[in-house]
Amino acid sequence: MNVGQTELSVVIPLHNEVQSLFELQGALVTSLEAFGDRCEMIFVDDGSTDGSFQQLQRIREMDKRVKVVRLRGNQGKAMALIAGFRQAQGGILLTMDADLQDDPKEIPRFLQKLEEGYDLVSGWKVIRHDPLFRRVLSIVFNRVTSWLTGVRLHDFNCGFKAYRRKV
Repeated sequence: MNVGQTELSVVIPLHNEVQSLFELQGALVTSLEAFGDRCEMIFVDDGSTDGSFQQLQRIREMDKRVKVVRLRGNQGKAMALIAGFRQAQGGILLTMDADLQDDPKEIPRFLQKLEEGYDLVSGWKVIRHDPLFRRVLSIVFNRVTSWLTGVRLHDFNCGFKAYRRKV
């Protein structure tokens, strides 16, 4: 890669996460320190109504590596990810949620696995902070998906993932 070229793009879809954004940004800066200006953080505001977009604008003013994408209305996580991927310049794409359930300190471990030759590394939320109903649905979904596909993953639905661009 050329010097100064973006190597890593962190794509963060969010909806009404104003309370966590500054803390998340600080943790990302620490975890991505080794990349310097060769990384970018792309926050995709999926129609927030709580001041998240304004908070993101303040964060962008403090860190030139931050990009902010704003979607009209709540279009869902898949559309937010697509919008973020369209803006991403990095050869490695990392996705994570903005609610602080995904720990940015784990990013180096994801990147290490990619260096070992993997094209996709998927996270696993061992301790979930979701309501009981969502946790039960997640367990059922993961078991059925494993059974149908033959792929053994703990958490298919975890948004904390690292991909090579080609994937």
